[in-house]
Formats: sequence, structure tokens, C-alpha cells
Amino acid sequence: MKRSFCIKYVTMCCVVLALMACGASKIVSPTPKVINLALVADADANKYVDLDYGVRLYVKDGRSNTKVLQKYDASAIYLPQVTVNPEVMSFIPESVRRYMRTMGFNLDADVSTDYMLTMLLKEFNVSYLSGIGWSATVQFNVEVQDHNRTLVYPNVLVAGRANRNGSASDFTLAAQTLNAAYANALRDVDWDRIAFFLKKASSPKLEKNKQVTGEGNTALESTVIRWFVESTPRGADVYTRVVSSTPEVKNTNQNFIGSTPYESTETFDIKGLTFNNSGNVQIEVICEKAGYVTQRRRFNLRQVIEQKEISTKFNLIKEE
Repeated sequence: MKRSFCIKYVTMCCVVLALMACGASKIVSPTPKVINLALVADADANKYVDLDYGVRLYVKDGRSNTKVLQKYDASAIYLPQVTVNPEVMSFIPESVRRYMRTMGFNLDADVSTDYMLTMLLKEFNVSYLSGIGWSATVQFNVEVQDHNRTLVYPNVLVAGRANRNGSASDFTLAAQTLNAAYANALRDVDWDRIAFFLKKASSPKLEKNKQVTGEGNTALESTVIRWFVESTPRGADVYTRVVSSTPEVKNTNQNFIGSTPYESTETFDIKGLTFNNSGNVQIEVICEKAGYVTQRRRFNLRQVIEQKEISTKFNLIKEE
């Protein structure tokens, strides 16, 4: 009997040693450990309350490995069984929305004008390594599209990491480490840059590459231009047309705007126009009157934007 027991014991030891030597998969511990997720990041309250546009949040899971506990070398045989409370893809969208609301972002305001913030989760894990302790990593790819689904904020990787020294059996500390890494990832997001796209700039110079789309969401479209066109004699017809040497802005045909003396205040509605390309675009003003020679003058749009005025007088010459 004793001999049989000894043989079984020796056999078991040999199996364990063989598993350790070959690096075989660890046996999962039957007792589950719980990692409680929590939002521990402090958001800047009401920092972005004056934005002109709302934003919609879309969180996607792009992890190649969805295990929350990635490495654990405290035991050569056993791997702790870990559950997460709440589930990762339930916790992250809810907590990010709460974080953004605290900062003042207007979420789901208007489907026709809201921008789209997409966060693709790449990593969300914690590990225990002897001599180091608990370490956690959280990574997202972040991008923003406008309401036309044009990419305005490129795909940027944000990351948060955290380390804690402590016992390998302390899964409360593991949770604290993972929550700290998640908080650091949220702080790594360039919220100022995202908010920039949700607000009209006070000057076209502050959004040099933002194109006019006709929807009123650029500083250019909010820039008021004073028009004053006079002629001698008065009563001449005034036309305008766009003359462009940049592919973003198309040339236009003549457009009748009124008769002299013509005075008005108007905003820009030139599709594709930006502050940067405005130096390659001109407004041509045409003055016509029966019995008189037609006259034309061109105004560089960069100068018009800076001066906020188009003012001219035509001294008409009779036809011979």
C-alpha cells in the first residue's frame, strides 16, 4: 500500500516538474478573483461649456487579447481566475461619457451637426511580475470626424500606464493599478484639440485650413464683410464673380448683386475657401451701364478678410 502511494506521489511530482520545465500552460485557479473597475480620473469641471457643436461617442473593442490578467509569474503552476466588474465594454463607454460631461462636452446634441469621437480600445490589462509588482496598460486609438464624416482629428494613440508594489494575492491593488492606468489614458487624450473643432474660432487665422462648406461652421462664414460700390453716374448694375487659382475653390459666373450706390454687409459662402488658400482667390466686381464702357476690378480675398471690406468707385466712361 505504502509502495503504491509512493509511486503515485513520485509520478505526480514528475508530471509537475515536467510541466514546469516545458513551460506548459498553468492550471487555472478554481477560486475567481474580482477586479472592480472604477473611474478615478478627475476631469476639469465645465472647461468646455461654451462649444458650438455637440459630439457623439463611439467606443469599439479592438483588442487582440481580451484577457484582463495578461501575465502572472507569482506561481509557476497556478494562474488566478479573474472576473471584471463591470464588463470592460460596458464600463468604458459609460465612464468616458461621464468624464466628458463633467468637462462640459455636449453629448448627442443634434444628429445633423454633432461631431463623432471614436475610441478604439487596443489594450486594457494588468500583470504581476516578481520584483516589479502589479503593472497595467491601457491604450486607445482616438479620432474625430465632423458631421459630414470627414476626418478632422487624425487617428492618434493615447496610452496610460501604472505600477504598484504589493502582494501577488492582493487583487484590490491590481484593480487600483488598472484603474490608475485607465485614468492616465483619459488624461493623455488631447481634449483641448478635440474641443477646438467643436467651436467656431474668433478669427479665420485661428483655423487656417478649415474649409467653407456652406453650413456656417467656420470663422470665415461668420466674418462680416462691408460692401460699398459707387459709380459716376449712378444707377449702374453691379455684378461679382469668383476668380480662383486654387483647385479647392471653383470659378463662378457673374452674379448680379444690385445697382449703384450698392451698400451691404455680407458673410462668406464660397465653397472650399480657407484662410490659407484665400490669397489665391479673388472677387471680381463688374460695373455696367447702358452707353458706358464696362469696368472690372479684382480684390484679393486675403486682403478682404483682413480688412473686412470691399469698397470701390467706378468713374464710368461713355462709349464712343
